[in-house]
Amino acid sequence: MPQLGADMTAGKLLRWRKKVGDRVQRGDIIADVETDKADIEIEVFTTGVIEKLLVQPEEKVPVGTVLAVIQEDGKPPTAKEITPPLPMRAVQQPALTPIPSVELQPAAPHEAGAARLRISPAARKLAQDLGVDPTSVAGTGPEGRITLEDVHKAAKEGPPPVEAGPDRAARMRQVIAAAMARSKREIPHYYLSTTIDMSRALAWLTKENLKRSVEDRLVYGVLLLKAVALALREVPELNSVWKGSVVTSCPDVHVGVAVSLRGGGLVAPALHYTDQLTIDELMKKFRDLVQRTRAGLLRSSELSDPTITVTSLGEQGVEAVFGIIYPPQVALVGFGKIVERPWSCEGQIVSRPLTTATLSADHRVSDGHRGGLFLAAIDHKLQEPEKL
Repeated sequence: MPQLGADMTAGKLLRWRKKVGDRVQRGDIIADVETDKADIEIEVFTTGVIEKLLVQPEEKVPVGTVLAVIQEDGKPPTAKEITPPLPMRAVQQPALTPIPSVELQPAAPHEAGAARLRISPAARKLAQDLGVDPTSVAGTGPEGRITLEDVHKAAKEGPPPVEAGPDRAARMRQVIAAAMARSKREIPHYYLSTTIDMSRALAWLTKENLKRSVEDRLVYGVLLLKAVALALREVPELNSVWKGSVVTSCPDVHVGVAVSLRGGGLVAPALHYTDQLTIDELMKKFRDLVQRTRAGLLRSSELSDPTITVTSLGEQGVEAVFGIIYPPQVALVGFGKIVERPWSCEGQIVSRPLTTATLSADHRVSDGHRGGLFLAAIDHKLQEPEKL
């Protein structure tokens, strides 16, 4: 049972996507797990054949419990017997510890349950290209077969929103409160802020969007995400996570994006390899991530991999956000709304669109000098939007 965030102590297995004897590859979805925040698709990080399934659907088990045994390719058979876990009656709240390290790899599209689906190869390929889960599509063809038209319709309508019920919303608030209380108690935060002139970025964005169709237009938030990702190359210690009592600099940049849920609460899944994506790729992945987050279709790696979090409350009219670090990360960046204010430029006072960027950082890992350089790097990147 993976730890999908520092506030998770246990999870409930909803269903297996595979059975004993099935062959799995890295990136395949093997199971669905319910947490207090969302239902998550659990990925496999090895290739081989499933030997045992140790936990039954509807069982709730602590983080770290072995769910299944996989005979990995090229390795000898399992040396010792692993017994199924006992049913969980109560879970002790663990000390604040970071998630176990896993080898990172971009999530691969899954076709779980494809053998049971009546769907043509062409329709399956179209569903993969459009980001549609074929298991959620109602087929209108002979004997319920899923047609190309069914896939197009499902892509146009989008996945049905998953509203958090009152019980889950209440549990989510409780676990968020517990995690944030531990973060403030155990992490020595320091805070910095700077004001950024967004006139060049917005002018470039307006000009760029005039060349695009409505579906391909960019939102200014992706410029912020890319600027943060590139700035981390200059101050890499802020792209780190705690592993036990040791802080480890992450070789890849996976920016966590804070997404509010319609039923209350929020999650911050990762945009993998944010610094390596083009603006168009980032926009596509950002839109997809937000849609899947609110539809309850996140993958486990998207919750376990963030190396820094970016949050923005500009749409709510907030001018500055001083957030709380989400462990095991060591930094969080906030952006407020864009406001027109007087600004001194080349000896003249002019009206400019400004935003406030803030940094919440772990003083055990960096200091105000390095944090200031990081915010300055974000500002510099946004003054050259064409290079993002």
